[in-house]
Amino acid sequence: MRVVIFGATGMVGQGVLRECLLADDVREVLTIGRKPTGQRHPKLRELTVADVGDLDAVRADLTGVDACFYCLGVSSVGLDEAAYTRISYDYPLAAARLLAEVSPSVTFVYVSGVGTDSTERGRVMWARVKGRTENAVLDLLPNGYAARPGFIQPMHGITSRTRWYRVLYAVTGPLFPLVSRLFPNQVTRTDRLGAAMLRVAREGSPRRVLAGRDLT
Repeated sequence: MRVVIFGATGMVGQGVLRECLLADDVREVLTIGRKPTGQRHPKLRELTVADVGDLDAVRADLTGVDACFYCLGVSSVGLDEAAYTRISYDYPLAAARLLAEVSPSVTFVYVSGVGTDSTERGRVMWARVKGRTENAVLDLLPNGYAARPGFIQPMHGITSRTRWYRVLYAVTGPLFPLVSRLFPNQVTRTDRLGAAMLRVAREGSPRRVLAGRDLT
């Protein structure tokens, strides 16, 4: 498979990247973002773009892609709806629309989160925006999926770029085994999440919105 990852420097993206590089059936991993990952691997090729919403410069690179894992995202804290929409709707839809043109059979997995509002009418801003994005991806791409992980434990040295997330994980990390036993459908790990997304790329899924045990 030829795989492209958006947001490979984030916590989820790092986990997906690791699993793709380890997978025997993935022959090339292309990362696209504003910053390089800093990793080196024979299968890894990195492209940096100034604006993730404008992907014309990488059109040729996205032709013939088998799977796209869209892991780019930010916390909504401190952002108004317009700014959050640009990052969480405009950016992923720019990628999805281009891939629909140049790689129409691509498996596209958009990472949103538990609590996403697919009705797009709720009071929680981030949940409405991500619900709108999910719906647009599923409508646009026949092999489009939305992944809604809950609590994610970072593994294998992976860390979040968001400071307060890092503090949260440091505090809650020792409780992970207990939380995992009490709420098995709401907890996963970066490696398991990456492996689950690869599994969908290989085999598809009867459910287009992936959550709970789909991601563990």
